Parts: sequence; C-alpha cells; structure tokens
Amino acid sequence: MPAKKPAATKPAATQSATSRPAVKKSAAKKPAVKKAVAKKTPATQPAAKKTGAAKESGAAKKTGAAKKTGSAKESGSAKKTGAAKPETHAALVRRARKINRELAETYPYAHPELDFENPFQLILATVMSAQTTDLRVNQTTPALFAKYPTPEDLAAANPEEVEELIRPTGFFRAKTRSIMGLAKALTEDFGGEVPGQLEDLVKLPGVGRKTAFVVLGNAFGRPGITVDTHFGRLVRRWKWTEETDPDKVEKAIGELFPKSEWTMLSHHVIFHGRRICHSRKPACGACPIAPLCPAYGEGETDPEKAKKLLKYEKGGFPGQRLKPPQSYLDAGGIPAPPLGATTTTG
Repeated sequence: MPAKKPAATKPAATQSATSRPAVKKSAAKKPAVKKAVAKKTPATQPAAKKTGAAKESGAAKKTGAAKKTGSAKESGSAKKTGAAKPETHAALVRRARKINRELAETYPYAHPELDFENPFQLILATVMSAQTTDLRVNQTTPALFAKYPTPEDLAAANPEEVEELIRPTGFFRAKTRSIMGLAKALTEDFGGEVPGQLEDLVKLPGVGRKTAFVVLGNAFGRPGITVDTHFGRLVRRWKWTEETDPDKVEKAIGELFPKSEWTMLSHHVIFHGRRICHSRKPACGACPIAPLCPAYGEGETDPEKAKKLLKYEKGGFPGQRLKPPQSYLDAGGIPAPPLGATTTTG
C-alpha cells in the first residue's frame, strides 16, 4: 500500500505539469497582449497627437486668419480714419503753405476788390462794405468820393446828403455816422491823413482789426491778415484752425506763414471763398486744392456740375465786373483772368 503513494502522486504531478504549460501559454499570451497593447498604444497616440495637432493647426489657422482679418480690418479702418489722425504742426504748416501756393497760381491777379485811389478812399470803402458786397460799394463810392474828396470835406458834410449817397449799401444811417466820425477824427487827430499804424487805426470810428489790416496791407504795404467771413470759414474748413474769434484766427494763421505772405494770403483765400469754395455748396469738382482739402466732398464733386457753381459777380476779375463767358475758364474749370484784363489801382 505505501508503494502505491508515489504512483498516486504522479498523476497530480502530471496534472500540475500539464497545467503548468497551460499557465505558461497563458503567460506567453500575456506578452502578446502587452505587445498588442503596446502596439495599440503607440498606434493610437500619434493619431491622437495628429488629431490634436490638426485641431491646433486648424485653430491656429483660424486664429491666424482671424488675426489677418482683424489686422486687415484695422488697417482698412486706419486708412478710412486716416483723416481723423491728428496732424502734426509741421505737417499742417506744409499743407497750408502748399494750398497757398496753389491758390497763388490760380489767382495771380488777386487784389483788393474795392476800388480806391488813396488810403482815405480805401478806409471809407472798407467801412461801407460791411453787410454788403464789394460790387455794391464800388457802384456807390464814385459819387461819394467826388463830392467829399478829403476828410475835412466829409467831416463838414450834411448827414442827410451822405445818407442818400450811400443808401444802396444798406445800414446807411449807421454807416454815415461811422464814416463822418472817422473823417472828423482824421481831421482833428491826424492832420487829415490816414495813419499807418495799427494802434492808431483801430481807434477810429467803425474801424476794427479787419479794416485796419486791409488798409495797412493794401495802402501802406504793411503785412496783415484780413479775417473776414470768407477767410474765417475757409481756414476752418481746411482745418488750419478751429478758432472762431477773428483775433484768435488771425493769430493762429499768422503762425503758419511768413509775415511777408500775410496780405496776399488774405486775397487768395477771400478770392477762393467767393468764387469756388462757397458756404452752402462748394464747387469741389472744380477746386484746384481738392487733393489737399480735408473737407473735399462737402460740395459738388462732378466736374461739369461744379463748373456751374463758379461765381464771378462779387467783384469779378480785375477790370471786369461782369461774369465772363465760358471761354475764360481753363480746361479744369478754374477761373482764369480774361485776356487784356487790367488790374485796379492798389
């Protein structure tokens, strides 16, 4: 019986032996599983990376496109709002002086549009030009100058006779008081002569800085800026200044130009304001300074339509007070002086 025990254990050993290979096989399969997992993991990880990279690159592309689009919009809006960008003082000076050069070429015949032969006649005509046109004053002054050629004569005149003579200019009673008071002051304080100093001129009845500079610049050859309605309107339209007070406008514009150019600058701007750059409807399409004007487009931009807006009645050309025929316009529709035109005195 004891000899049978080893035999009894053999099947167990055999069974365990036979089971071990199975375990080994399963163990052998485990590496295969590991390999599969290992293979699967590397295979899936790059795909995930690729997918992530694709997403990232797609997002980057979108972001880049958005950035480009945004920058394009920004650059486009910057271009559109370029006019709103603050202009440096140096750039303003360059632009303002270039405008004046262009106007000088357009209006080489620019001059004071009041007819006069001496400082006394000029100061009287300038005082009477308030609230009326130069053409109306020029139609009225010949009779006045003929009857009262000197300050002494006008100071001793009958006010009613003077009123009747200057009635066409409007506000004739107030203007009569001004010019007769002016004549009396010249007679009593300046020996019957028009003074050539600003501080003396502004003391005279009816004479402000504007009138004073008209007299100084055109009768005495002393530079001055004449800030009338046209001048103030245009320099604000051109963004030379935002000031509205005439004295402040005069100071601001005086800083942009040499003093020697002040008088002719005034003539150029006033001529342009009367002929092309009108208050309500500028003739933008016939304007020689359109590329330099920040207000371009406020008026008519079509060249043919703009030509019809040009005006000549207020003073016209030197020696010619009527509107010239179309033949006197140059190819661009810019006013040009008629052949044989003569410049008025002063």
